[in-house]
Amino acid sequence: MRIQRTLATTAALTCLAALSACKGGTEAAPPAATASAGSTGPLAEAQRYMRQFTSCEDLGASPDDPRLPSGDFPEAGQWSVKELGVCSDEPEKGDIAIAAPADMKAFQEGYKQYVMDKIAAGDGSYGLESRVLVGKGFVAVPTRTRTAVALVRSDLRVLTCNPTAAVPEGYKREKALVEGCVLGDFVNSEDGQGSPNLQTPQDPAGGAGATGKPGQPAHGSLGLPRAASMGELRKLVESSLDCSHFSTDPATVAVESIDYAPVVKDAPLTWGLSGRALCGEPAGAQRAHGLSWLDTVSDMKKLQTRAKAAQLADLKEDGRLRATQSLLLVGENIAVETNDPAARFGLYQQQFLYLNCVPGFSAPTGYRLEKAQADGCVLTNYEPGHPVG
Repeated sequence: MRIQRTLATTAALTCLAALSACKGGTEAAPPAATASAGSTGPLAEAQRYMRQFTSCEDLGASPDDPRLPSGDFPEAGQWSVKELGVCSDEPEKGDIAIAAPADMKAFQEGYKQYVMDKIAAGDGSYGLESRVLVGKGFVAVPTRTRTAVALVRSDLRVLTCNPTAAVPEGYKREKALVEGCVLGDFVNSEDGQGSPNLQTPQDPAGGAGATGKPGQPAHGSLGLPRAASMGELRKLVESSLDCSHFSTDPATVAVESIDYAPVVKDAPLTWGLSGRALCGEPAGAQRAHGLSWLDTVSDMKKLQTRAKAAQLADLKEDGRLRATQSLLLVGENIAVETNDPAARFGLYQQQFLYLNCVPGFSAPTGYRLEKAQADGCVLTNYEPGHPVG
């Protein structure tokens, strides 16, 4: 979706990346802008700091300043913002919106919720090109990519809350104040002016010289979760899966239900697993409820190869997977089997990826797509039936 922005500056500023960078002008708009006239203390401090790294001239805090983005910034009072202002990066012919929150965590929570709302509304790539730069006591949102690149040389960090975003090797990745968001010094952009990415995405089916798809590295992975033990894996996924009922008893783990079909069907060792556990309530006096399986993996290629064979056998029947069939989501040395879309969405936020072996499968721009260890398969966080994830 394209956003109309009202700017009194040059027409070249038609793509104002206020809460996330525009992808050719494609980002939705947060609430309208305003500023508190005369309240320039924190704004002036932010200006002085940013001037060490880029141009930030003609600081203004008037709500009528035409450089303020129309519909692309929170109002004073939202997300704990107490003051708003704007300055100009004259060499880049761009502007920098500035917010001074009273509570930085509240600001980050507000931004995260805004991003998640956009994703839930169908814009799965929203926030992948974030220009929200968090500093000590202020937030800067430049309109120009080069301005953002200059500013991350300081202590300012890009706030990214899209769960599909990845930070390439060589860049900082720090915890934000809210779960599900990260802070880094990598500026993602499709205009060619962002931070250099030595892990340029490539299509695994494209071979050498492929144009590539955003979200996939030429070699290896942009990052998958790992755990040193089953206990650590359980703790890792407890925010996504209900593991209040948990068992590693082999007889219990081997349970299947008409509603919950596991991926691993027989001896775990033959699938390359070193351990297996069950989350959920197996069938007893009542119907099974919320079954998912946790796996620690000693041979990931063996697991993926056997899971591929099972997936293709299921597809052969009618061209689609059974609704009760669990999907295999993998990390570096761990895996989860679940047929719960909500649980998988949470796991994607934790950087698990789904093993997809459907012939001809591809993922839209903005979703991760990596080569799997099983030939003909990919790892992805895109599900055609549940595109939010």
